[in-house]
Amino acid sequence: MSDTDELQVSGEFRMSAKDFRQISAIMHAETGVLLDASKINLAYSRLAKRLRRLQLQSFSEYCALVESADGSGERGAMIAALTTNVTRFFREPHHFEHLKTAILPPLIEQIKKGGKIRLWSAACSSGQEPYSMALTVLALFPEAAKYDVKILATDIDPNMIAFGEAGVYDAGLMADIPPELSRRWFAPLKEQPGFFAAGAELREMVSFRKLNLIGDWPMQGKFHAIFCRNVVIYFDEPTKTKIWDRMIRLMAPTAALYIGHSERVGGPAEQLLRSDGITTYRPKAGMAVPA
Repeated sequence: MSDTDELQVSGEFRMSAKDFRQISAIMHAETGVLLDASKINLAYSRLAKRLRRLQLQSFSEYCALVESADGSGERGAMIAALTTNVTRFFREPHHFEHLKTAILPPLIEQIKKGGKIRLWSAACSSGQEPYSMALTVLALFPEAAKYDVKILATDIDPNMIAFGEAGVYDAGLMADIPPELSRRWFAPLKEQPGFFAAGAELREMVSFRKLNLIGDWPMQGKFHAIFCRNVVIYFDEPTKTKIWDRMIRLMAPTAALYIGHSERVGGPAEQLLRSDGITTYRPKAGMAVPA
């Protein structure tokens, strides 16, 4: 039996080693994400839903569709299905405590005098991370929405962008928000009992945009904090190095970079940053960050 005919996963649909390699190659080329052999079952289970919906009989048919001239829409659906979206409000709370105590106080004094605050959630998923960033600002300065405070929330998955823009979450997802903040900045939905919507002031601070981290970055200005957590871990080393290099170029001199608990900054960027807490980095004093 050739590897083309070898079944990698037994189940409803036929998936060969060739099919999986093709799917993996598309994901790596489009997103930088590596799908190694340990992800075969994950890929099968998530994409089997797409095959059922499209009424296809095998993964070879699915791969042919995704690679075809008319397959760009399904290629996007495949990427969305294989993108991991694990998030919650105030996940890894030490990062938000650092943002609250080390980064925001001097910036808030500056915006009162006409300055600005710029924050970036670089893999925002369904919006809990950027809204947690906004809530951290509002906890310190409830009038922040009236000033020049902007939080950029980006993700590769347009479904997650739409979820974040809607800003509607059920009570279970709200459990990690301090009660005083949820009461003030979210409103219960009468038409959906048990669901809450982000208020206008909270939503006005956050702008959701689709962005591929290995694609073009349209941002020009510097950020005072960048949250890039639990996404770079899925990239190969050259891609990781490139991402960190690009991010450090967008950091203000006193900014913070927050990364996932199992991630580490590497490459040239490592020499330009110093640790300032658990998976928290800031530019070294006197170190010139590349423009």
